[in-house]
Amino acid sequence: MNKFLAAALAIFVSSVTLVAAAQEVKGDVKAGQSKAAMCIGCHGIVGYQASFPEIYKAPMISGQGAKYISNALAAYQKGERKHPTMVGIAASLSEQDMADLAAYYAQHGVVAGATLPEKAAKEPSAAVAALLTKGACISCHGANFAKPIDPSYPKIAGQHADYLTVALKAYKTEGNAKVGRSNGVMAGIAKQYSNAELKAMAQYISSLPGDLKTVPQAKFR
Repeated sequence: MNKFLAAALAIFVSSVTLVAAAQEVKGDVKAGQSKAAMCIGCHGIVGYQASFPEIYKAPMISGQGAKYISNALAAYQKGERKHPTMVGIAASLSEQDMADLAAYYAQHGVVAGATLPEKAAKEPSAAVAALLTKGACISCHGANFAKPIDPSYPKIAGQHADYLTVALKAYKTEGNAKVGRSNGVMAGIAKQYSNAELKAMAQYISSLPGDLKTVPQAKFR
């Protein structure tokens, strides 16, 4: 085996090893609970409203999918999602921290045995139905918007309408150092709509039953 081939093989094996190691990071619920103090101030207060880039309710994360939470935190850390507070928090987290927090919030407030309908509990208006069809929203987020087809996609049924609207608008934002989300698929979808249309879809999705909730937590424990 020549030196160049040997070196290439060594790099490949090293890369595979690193990927495997990354995939092996598993979250620990108890550890996540001990690390959640930084999250409580926004996500553990019912009705809490953020004020940047506009006023909206902080998203409900209790009951959200673990893979989505860890991916979102990693995106803030990498700068793929821009939000000063979240970027600052994510910068302090290790990969294990993200996995632990994700594991904790995925089961937080979940009621054992609770089930959701397989399809949306109520039909949207004809106008909103057309908008949802245009974006093929159920193809990723599920027919009831609470069972995404991939664990890296978020549950959105029942999420705060104003937060959903702000999040969707962020995918349309370009060239802003403090606001925006980099995701080719979602950007392409969101840019098809006016802000008023995004708000209409968000209001409908928010009205549906889902797993997401804000579980009141004391700031000091």
